Amino acid sequence: MTTLVPARLLRQALALDAFACAGMGLLLATAATPLSPLLGLPETLLRGAGLALLPCALALAWLASRQTLPRIAVLAVIGVNLLWIADSLLVLVGGWFQPSGLGIGFVLAQAVAVGIVTEMELIGLKRSASQDVARG
Repeated sequence: MTTLVPARLLRQALALDAFACAGMGLLLATAATPLSPLLGLPETLLRGAGLALLPCALALAWLASRQTLPRIAVLAVIGVNLLWIADSLLVLVGGWFQPSGLGIGFVLAQAVAVGIVTEMELIGLKRSASQDVARG
């Protein structure tokens, strides 16, 4: 298994990702009812997304605090972020919902933010030192 000594940028990007997930998760989970008519998105979608983000925030904070990381864990974070971006765009073009102009802007803004954090994680991953750990 390959582990990493995370570069400072990777650690910071994971911490930023954790903070953003926690903030967005709390916002969506607690304010889904008033946000739904403003954004034109179903309350259950907003609340469900918010509740899904909270355990992600905890996992990301834990990863950001480690001295070494399994490379596969960092790749999984990047993959989940890319999936989040794709799903966000699908919400807009899938035809299942009728988001308001504010809703479209909200979905696009958070997808761009996730994209920026993901790019930081990719750059941080490239800057991190790899270590091969033998299985015993």
